Amino acid sequence: MKDYQTIAREYRMGYADLAAEIPDPTAAFGRLVMGATAGGALSTKVKELIAFAIAISVRCDGCMAHHSQAVVKAGATRREVAEMIGVAIVMGGGPASVYGAEALRAYDEAAGSKSAST
Repeated sequence: MKDYQTIAREYRMGYADLAAEIPDPTAAFGRLVMGATAGGALSTKVKELIAFAIAISVRCDGCMAHHSQAVVKAGATRREVAEMIGVAIVMGGGPASVYGAEALRAYDEAAGSKSAST
């Protein structure tokens, strides 16, 4: 069983190390992420749900860990995440069903850690 809170923490630590070595590309990527996920015609929540769906379809544990936290922060409900997972399964088939179950668990972990810290 994967611990998505640990995966997210390890990703942040590893990315910080990478940023120390290549600050310009990592800063540019950070600006890209912030710009792409900022609210506009689509809300930040919708954009993070899309990113979370893509994380499922590409089967990226680090992406799922990060975006599970981001959708919680953006205010997505468990039901909204579950419906997004349904769409990801339609588009990705069997592998998406496996990672969809993992994504819901990652969301639950992130939502639990948020409620525990508030």
